[in-house]
Amino acid sequence: MTKSLKHTKILVLEKKLKGVMDLLKIYNTDMETNEFQEIKEFKKGSWINLVNPSENEIKKVCESINIQEDFIRDALDYEEKARIDQEDDDNTTLFVVDVPIIEKGEENEIYTTMPLGMIVVRDDFFITVSLRKNKIIESFEKRKIKNFQTYKKTRFIFQILYLNSSFYLNYLKQINKETEIAEYILKNSMRNQELLKMLNLEKGLVYFTTSLKSNEIVMEKTLRGKIVKLYEEDSEILEDAITENKQAIEMAQIYTNILNGTMDAYASIISNNLNGVMKTLTSITIILAVPTMISSFWGMNVNLPLQNNPFGFIIMICVSVVLTLLVSWCLRRRNML
Repeated sequence: MTKSLKHTKILVLEKKLKGVMDLLKIYNTDMETNEFQEIKEFKKGSWINLVNPSENEIKKVCESINIQEDFIRDALDYEEKARIDQEDDDNTTLFVVDVPIIEKGEENEIYTTMPLGMIVVRDDFFITVSLRKNKIIESFEKRKIKNFQTYKKTRFIFQILYLNSSFYLNYLKQINKETEIAEYILKNSMRNQELLKMLNLEKGLVYFTTSLKSNEIVMEKTLRGKIVKLYEEDSEILEDAITENKQAIEMAQIYTNILNGTMDAYASIISNNLNGVMKTLTSITIILAVPTMISSFWGMNVNLPLQNNPFGFIIMICVSVVLTLLVSWCLRRRNML
């Protein structure tokens, strides 16, 4: 299944949910009380979260806070790669990173990635844009992150980057566990289902490795301090995020190499087993050909030895059995049976 096909299925599902879900949410942390709450109006210092927004929602946000629609639409492109885009005219910066997600396949779960857009609008608003709900944004909505305030936009970005790298590590550990389970099952029974599962895991590792390397470029560029203002207490979060991301890249590469080796090994085992089955079937065919050949000779309408002997049938049966055992012994000695 290609990423574009999976994206189409996601969009169909999200459109079905639009009638029952509010895909535009605004959150704000009060600077005095530090209370986090959902609000209805666009207030300075607030966080605007968009999940597969409709055309009306995109226009509403862009007109209300005065930004270009392209910033939001770019982040909704499923094929969009991790990057940074700045617009000096309205002092708006777009960060796009790839986040890990798990999709439900026909038989197995599929590990893949999707773009997450983060838009810093002047010093007024912070916007997150994604095609579907994901655990990273939900962690902030449910206040699971310490020292999180919507008006501290630089820290918010770094916290998202750090949490994103942590989720990659967690998913990589899950992939490793699922690989070990699939290997254990394959040792006892060569099932196509387990082989297909390992193939999906291998594809997921490829997506993860590519996305992690792209995210690393974005974080390294941000660390230089030319994109957003770096505060000393926040830069440590970004440095930790880069470290976690590098570790995830190494893990993904190691797991990919292990999985590739495992797949090659099982391919060789399957091929060897097939050769063994073919060799056994060929040997059985040769053995069965011996009594068939003798029977064919004595079934001809010509004068043959023992045709008038009352014990001729028994003698032919004994000869067939002896020759069959002899051929079997020869094949056994040659390890063909």
